[in-house]
Amino acid sequence: MLQTKLTDLLGCQYPIVQTAMGWVADPRLTAGTCNAGGFGFLAGATIPPEEMERDILATKALTDKNFGVNFHMYQPNAAEIVELVIKHKVKAVSYSRSPGKEMVARLKDHGVVCMPTIGLPKHALKAIEMGADAVTVQGGEGGGHTGSIPTSLLIPQVVDAVAGKVPVVAAGGFKDGRGLVAALAWGAEGIAMGTRFLMTKESPVPAVTKGRYVDCHNPAEIIVSKALDGLPQRMILNQMLAELERASAPKKLMIALINGLKFRKFTGLVFSIY
Repeated sequence: MLQTKLTDLLGCQYPIVQTAMGWVADPRLTAGTCNAGGFGFLAGATIPPEEMERDILATKALTDKNFGVNFHMYQPNAAEIVELVIKHKVKAVSYSRSPGKEMVARLKDHGVVCMPTIGLPKHALKAIEMGADAVTVQGGEGGGHTGSIPTSLLIPQVVDAVAGKVPVVAAGGFKDGRGLVAALAWGAEGIAMGTRFLMTKESPVPAVTKGRYVDCHNPAEIIVSKALDGLPQRMILNQMLAELERASAPKKLMIALINGLKFRKFTGLVFSIY
């Protein structure tokens, strides 16, 4: 057991968090993480609203350990997810853009740990002001949207800015114990990993896709692209991504509209234009 402020906060054995990758962090992966001593987050932003409770119950059936739920506080069923988290006594929630202060307050009133993901020291301070109990800080080596500052530079900056108010969780490029030791040396209380958990046997990702990760040895094949959804993401270059990168603006718009409608139908999200 490796005890830090993060393990005390979440009630897990190791200060290792499995992030809530959409379509990947399902009940089996989340429960597997928790049963192994880490802390798993269930993906709640990319599934149909009516399936959220089903996945919470499925996770509880697979583990008696604490776990969390990830969602966007701007999604139409956000208030419903908050109530499900409270109802089923889920230990923690994670979220990123557009946090809702009222939702955070309601969750905290029921003892739910609030752990937003941020990408700058000023965002960490704002998150804490809004009630965050811990902050996950993702550097440029991560696959998400939080920014391009290298993890090794960003984590110490946030640790200094936070000044011990809440635990800092380091994310972006971690994959093993050496990374965890480095993060602890920078002042973090633990690490969060996505891709490393995506590669496990509990992950629902097809073996052929996992093979692409293993076979990628050329850094030039990994690019930062905004072509997928307008936000920067680190991805392995493939045929579809290459086509999106080369596509004209009208074609990108057409692809975005088609896929946006498919996503809306699948998840139940409602899109508004202001």
